[in-house]
Amino acid sequence: MCKGRRHVAQQLDGRQFNGCFGAWPSQRHEFFQAQRTVRPLPSGEGRGEGEAGRSNSTRIEFLPMGSGLISACLRICHSVEREARRPTSISEFGIRNSDSPARASSGWRLRFLRQVPSLILPALLGGFSTADLWPLEVNAAGTSKRVPGLRVTYKGGSGDDHPATDIAIRPNLWLYVPANQPPTPFLPPGRFTASWHGFVSLDLRSEYRFQAELNGELKLEINGNLVLEASSTGREPAAGPSIRLNKGTNAIAATFRSPPAGDAFLRVTWTPKGGLPAPIPTSALSHFPDDDSEKAAKVRLGRALFLEYRCFKCHPTGPGMPSGPEFESDAPSFEGIGSRRNSAWIAKWILDPRARRDSARMPSIFHGSQAQADAQAAAAFLASLKDASIDSSDAPDSDEAKEAGAQLFESLHCAACHDDPSGTEANPGRISLKHVRQKFVSGKLLSFLKNPKANYAWSRMPDFKLEDDEAGQLAAFLSRAADKAEDELSAPDPNAIQRGKRLVQTSGCLNCHGLNLENQFPSKLLSDLPLRRWDQGCLAASIPGGSKAPAFGFTAAELEALRAFAASDRASLSRFVPAEFAAWQIENLRCLECHGKFEGFPPIEPLGGKLKPEWIGAFLGGRVPYKPRPWIPARMPAFGAWADGIGQGMAMLHGHPPHTPAPPPVDPEAAKMGQKLVSADGGFSCIACHAVGKVGATQVFESAGVNLAHAGERLQKDYYLRWLYNPLALEPGTKMPVYFDETGRSPLTDIYEGDGARQLNAIWQYLRLGDKMPPPLGLESAPQ
Repeated sequence: MCKGRRHVAQQLDGRQFNGCFGAWPSQRHEFFQAQRTVRPLPSGEGRGEGEAGRSNSTRIEFLPMGSGLISACLRICHSVEREARRPTSISEFGIRNSDSPARASSGWRLRFLRQVPSLILPALLGGFSTADLWPLEVNAAGTSKRVPGLRVTYKGGSGDDHPATDIAIRPNLWLYVPANQPPTPFLPPGRFTASWHGFVSLDLRSEYRFQAELNGELKLEINGNLVLEASSTGREPAAGPSIRLNKGTNAIAATFRSPPAGDAFLRVTWTPKGGLPAPIPTSALSHFPDDDSEKAAKVRLGRALFLEYRCFKCHPTGPGMPSGPEFESDAPSFEGIGSRRNSAWIAKWILDPRARRDSARMPSIFHGSQAQADAQAAAAFLASLKDASIDSSDAPDSDEAKEAGAQLFESLHCAACHDDPSGTEANPGRISLKHVRQKFVSGKLLSFLKNPKANYAWSRMPDFKLEDDEAGQLAAFLSRAADKAEDELSAPDPNAIQRGKRLVQTSGCLNCHGLNLENQFPSKLLSDLPLRRWDQGCLAASIPGGSKAPAFGFTAAELEALRAFAASDRASLSRFVPAEFAAWQIENLRCLECHGKFEGFPPIEPLGGKLKPEWIGAFLGGRVPYKPRPWIPARMPAFGAWADGIGQGMAMLHGHPPHTPAPPPVDPEAAKMGQKLVSADGGFSCIACHAVGKVGATQVFESAGVNLAHAGERLQKDYYLRWLYNPLALEPGTKMPVYFDETGRSPLTDIYEGDGARQLNAIWQYLRLGDKMPPPLGLESAPQ
């Protein structure tokens, strides 16, 4: 605390942080009251370029007290200190300051002088609130670092004094928790509170009104001021008064208390001055990471690794405890594997999977001087497991087929996960395809491409539902570019096969891989592994020769995360939370390598609030019989095992239920009016760009719209409304025109007197008819 003439100076990496706290003794004033908190940042956090080896970063948080003038002065001080250290060459004021240290120094002084009238004068006139200054993270380079999303603290459980606690990062003020389910795997079911903290950033100062749809209790604060307090059962949205948000960052904090009964949910939106309600853009929300959130993230990663590496296959969690689709995950079946894989490749894969593929989940199970002989014996047994019914079709060998395969490799964006086999560069994180001739028995690559899930349901290789000729062309391209197949192992004698059989039975292989053979590998229950054991066996830093422990090749960070998870109560394994599942699997399946990067792959962030969870699950599972945008060359592959869980989780991350509630019956009169509104006969002429069932669009100029017969089953209704009111706000580059003004009024005043809400409801009722939609007016006789 600094009051009156007290001199406060804080050393930051050898520099004085003084300003009004002591740099100008003759001009100290008694109106400064601020609380200062100084603490070290975790190693590596918030550093600028050239700071990788430094660990003395510091975060300073100033919590202002007093008048707007105080806030303005403090803000200037922070600006001065930050500008003095700023490493960038061009500031937001357009002053180039990289030519010399002297010029850099004069640059920030000039910026300071320019800010004085813009900050102090508004403060004197009441233009600043006391909350204009908010936590500033400063590292040794003097730069600030925030990361996307909001920090959420969950508390719940039966103990009020010591409730169960979890911290997560969420994209927005959204939440959905079904009754009798936990908000995160780390809390038990029951009532809970969720507290969001972070910042909302604006390019310009403006006025906003916050609204919330919720079932529960909410308190929302902006810059320390309560702007919305509501308790609702979800029937009517709650709204607060219009408030002004400052240019730059504004602190945002919200606390939600779940209801005593029913599903808990929260969806916060805002209404800009002169605009319509909309979600707060996720790109505007950020937070400062801290020690507690990093510790929670470490436990969360450890849990995800435990599930991803199938640790529960060797260490069962006990009767009745497992929950969620992860516990159903499999590994490639051993049935008939000798008809699908070459024996030499099997032997090398068993010996050291990570030498074949950096991302392999399969551990090395044989160690020491006998490792190679054991791997060859196991491979000999597996190679003996034949299945004559397995389809075998050789890939075409023409230049035309190989060229078509190369084009298919590009159009399917296979390079999102794989190195181009015709190239010479290897990219970390991508799987090489140089090995396909060594891995697959002749003719089996083609059948694998046609159905990659046939013998491994949880294979991360997606199913593109290739036609026979497409699979042949892709196989031809991959085979031409791949390395030459290695000679097969010499025919083993029966004794070697029997030895390999015993090794497969006793080494833990059958814990994960399916085969009609007795599993003789002993395993311990997870509850029998105390924390002190989690640096031994497969989690040891190194595994000695002769050990029977599998070697997964975990990094030091992964080992630390697994041990952090072990130190928890591990009860989180009994709780499946679709939101957690979706967030992890979107990363695990590399969805962001395509979505938001290529044409036809929309950014994935808004999709959970746009599409119904049932449709997402069906689409990801390959169960949608149509392509929403058939004119785009790219296609969405199927991820069957993950599909429904991801669809439900994406919806819940946006505050929607995992299963869309049954809607009321279609209003036939409104639907009839909707039929008119989409037509060119007194309507919006939607049919110009959109097909309706079998009736094609009539006047497509550059790009067609999706078939309206599919819109009702695909779209969340609130997204549909936002899109029709202002499509440019959701997708700036869209060709979709804006038909409604800022008040939601329509130019078609002869229908519902221009009431946009009623008109949009009528169109929605029409869309809900799906494939039973009658053609728009004036097109009844159009060719089908």
